[in-house]
Parts: sequence; structure tokens; C-alpha cells
Amino acid sequence: MNFPSELKYTKDHEWLKVEGNEAFIGITDFAQRELGDIVYIDINTVGDEVGKDEVFGTVEAVKTVSDLFMPVTATVLEVNAALNDNPELVNSDPYGQGWMVKVTVSNAADINGLLDADAYKALVGA
Repeated sequence: MNFPSELKYTKDHEWLKVEGNEAFIGITDFAQRELGDIVYIDINTVGDEVGKDEVFGTVEAVKTVSDLFMPVTATVLEVNAALNDNPELVNSDPYGQGWMVKVTVSNAADINGLLDADAYKALVGA
């Protein structure tokens, strides 16, 4: 499993890549393996401010649907349009082309409460 050190992680298995006051968010390699083949992503929160730990969308795999939780309070700027035609990008490249949303972080202090790669590895027993 892959745990990029430049990312922040949540206990709900989302990752956050911070770039200034904006960030990219997706699900971790661990999460996509647990879910199995991703078949659909449903995110209808573009333009909305979503609070930390609130649901910003869902991910549907062959056998289950899981909520996506916002790691920080943020306004959703963009959904990764590539996932409309290729939701399997989440399985093949969860930290790259499989990102889910781009956001503007409302409260930078929220980032400090997230896990680093080592803490996330320990959480999932890797």
C-alpha cells in the first residue's frame, strides 16, 4: 500500500493535499482496496461550504456505497470531471488522477488535526 508523506489523512480514510489555501481531496489507497471496484462517484456540493467531518458526497463500489467526509471546513470548488467517465481512476491512481474534489480551505487550523503518513499507517495496521 502507498502512503505519500506529503499528504494529510483522516480516520475516515480520506487524504488531503494542501496547495496554499486550496487542497485536493480523495480516498486513500487503503479505502479503495477495502471498497473494491469503484463504479460511481456522486458529489453535488460544488459551491457549498462543507463543515469538517460533514458528508460531501458518496462513492459507490460494486457491493457498497460509502459517504465521503470533508477533512477540513472548506468550499468545494471543483469535482474531478475525469471520474464521470472513469470512476476506476480512484482504484488505479487514488493519490493522482483519482482525486475527487478541489476545495478552498476555510480554516487552516483544521489541517493541524489531521494525521501524517506514519500515524495513518499505524491506524490501518500497515
